Amino acid sequence: MTTVNTDACVLVTGANGGIGTAICRLLVTRGHRVVATARNPAKLETLADELGAALQPLALDVTDRAAVDGLGEALPAGFDRIDILVNNAGHDTGGRRLFDAGSSDQWCEIVETNVQGMIRVTHALIGGMLERGHGHIINLGSIAGLKPYATGTAYVTSKYAVHGFSETLRLDYAGKGIRITEIMPGLVRSGFAAQRLGDVAQAEAFYDSFDACLQPQDVADTVAYAIAQPPHVEIAQLVVLPVSGPDRS
Repeated sequence: MTTVNTDACVLVTGANGGIGTAICRLLVTRGHRVVATARNPAKLETLADELGAALQPLALDVTDRAAVDGLGEALPAGFDRIDILVNNAGHDTGGRRLFDAGSSDQWCEIVETNVQGMIRVTHALIGGMLERGHGHIINLGSIAGLKPYATGTAYVTSKYAVHGFSETLRLDYAGKGIRITEIMPGLVRSGFAAQRLGDVAQAEAFYDSFDACLQPQDVADTVAYAIAQPPHVEIAQLVVLPVSGPDRS
């Protein structure tokens, strides 16, 4: 098994819960230093209390242009050289409705977080990776970026964009020491559906309607697998589905 580079520092966006929290926990146990970012500082502090000094919390809204532009200066001492970026922040608030049932502002807010936020954070950190001649950018996409479904117009659009961004970024930086990985999970049982639907009971009923769901830990495992590969190996894409489960998220 490949030895993990424990000197690597990882920044994870959307670390307040679900997949993001699972990624932070696993990477800390693997010996990485982690900067956990999200919009809710209280939740980040709770995670930091749990995981100790190897995790540094940093409040960050990926849609806040000024905050992201100043990300390099805001990084804690000893965690200011980001070797690995995990772009996990995203949402589908108000989703699972026909396009005309939501406002244009609502749909654009989904794209702003899921796509523009990813672009901003990546742009803020990739310069340092280029200077050092190595880095790894892991984008959390979805199988919704490969196959659309009804009532998911804005979310599906965002994940198609994540897919295109990841594929093109890999072409831009081929041969420059920066690996680009896109993780595309199927349905993951987390707090995502409750955020999307605005109702916990409805969200649980949604998950219960399927034969099987992934767990956040399953996605975290795929992130760790991609990171653990030797420098000459680039995991371009990982599609992760629940056994006998749906091909949608």
